[in-house]
Amino acid sequence: MTEALIRNTDWQIVWSKARETLRRDLGGPTFEAWIGKLTLLDWGKGEIRFGAPKPFVRNWVSNNYAGRIEKALRAAGGVPVSITIVVEQPEAPRIGGAASSAPLPAEPAAPVTVLPVHRVSPPAERALSFRSPDPALSFATFLEGPSNVAALRAARAFVGDEAEGVSLLVLHGGFGFGKTHLLNATALEAQRRGQRTLLLGAEDFMRQFLGALNRRETLGFKEELRAADMLLIDDLQHLCRSTATMSELLHTLNAYSDLRRKLVIAADKPPPLIENVAADVRSRLSGGITIGIDKPDRATRLAILKARAEDYCRKRPQTTIPEEVLERIAGLEDTTPRDMIGFFNNLTIHVGLTQNPLALNQAVNTIISRGTAARRTSIEDIQRKIADFYKLDLRDFQSSQRSRRVARPRQVAMFLARAITERSLPEIGRRFGGRDHTTVLHACRRIAALCDEDPAFRQEIDFLKQVLDSNP
Repeated sequence: MTEALIRNTDWQIVWSKARETLRRDLGGPTFEAWIGKLTLLDWGKGEIRFGAPKPFVRNWVSNNYAGRIEKALRAAGGVPVSITIVVEQPEAPRIGGAASSAPLPAEPAAPVTVLPVHRVSPPAERALSFRSPDPALSFATFLEGPSNVAALRAARAFVGDEAEGVSLLVLHGGFGFGKTHLLNATALEAQRRGQRTLLLGAEDFMRQFLGALNRRETLGFKEELRAADMLLIDDLQHLCRSTATMSELLHTLNAYSDLRRKLVIAADKPPPLIENVAADVRSRLSGGITIGIDKPDRATRLAILKARAEDYCRKRPQTTIPEEVLERIAGLEDTTPRDMIGFFNNLTIHVGLTQNPLALNQAVNTIISRGTAARRTSIEDIQRKIADFYKLDLRDFQSSQRSRRVARPRQVAMFLARAITERSLPEIGRRFGGRDHTTVLHACRRIAALCDEDPAFRQEIDFLKQVLDSNP
């Protein structure tokens, strides 16, 4: 019955209907850029052959749109056995993307069969690389508590189509509160449901877009970005304030809204308070669902540590971690999940779980004292200590002076701010007179190089670290 159906199918009519479906689903600009360039060449025995004008178009369509083409053909009443895309030689004009007469020959060289063969993208021709979601950071391993229950349920509902009519979810919270875990879990669940997902950091987005801009390949970047069913962007606050990048981000937000696709963004602050994005982008972000993640309470902190300890001990049955040790770490009020995991990892490495209570308690005391000192030290504390040491005015750090007397201490302060605090390069730059993140990076590299070259200078930096650790 299937063979008869294939034999009697009018593929020109099927392709015409499929084209309209694809135009509606992808949007006019995307359709015309890629699908509209295909011509229907041959359809014998259900083996569909399309022609593309260039190798790049052939590869891009086969890598990104083959599944959609197959789905549209089936929805239009066709049952394709295989779909092959070839680069066709210039031929007679065609009407409406279909052959105007009998099936025509195409260039036999380098065909790409995209059904049923699995599609593999040639790395050199992809405009975008993205993070692979970590299987360990799933919804199942995310520990729910009062501080994050709303964000967890919102993410589950968003990926599960329960938030009908909403295309944007914004998660915000402090460093180490679980935003990246939730973003990763959302990407994993979307993939499990068969959706194509792209997971990017804001810096990845910026770097790859500017690279495509320099190579004059922005069309490829845009189309691959918009081909996803769900786009997830982490750490939006790290996005560079460049006109081109902000414009592209705004176009991306609008495109996902227009195409009714899903976009999830994580940032350290809610949209109205994000400093490093343009006002029109902040306004657009405010139109989605915005959910905050707060600092976890003691019970949640303890649950996170217990889960980590159980996993550790399961892999090492001969070891035990006293619960009172975990309770001591969880009792620190100013800790994030990331802090606690860092304490736990340092603990296991520091004593090797010798089961010696005295050594274990000593290790806990050392790790906690160092960790709390580092957390309490702010950029302002560092600036004040460095200004006192080098006999400068605090305002010198904000000034544009480039004299060695001011520039070197300012570089030292930036270096220590990056080494001691958890602040990002753009945040540190803003605290030093609104300087660019590249200036901070240069300062850090310069001070590190001087430490390697000059033992006396290294001792000076080590002394300043000790001062900041002992007097936060």
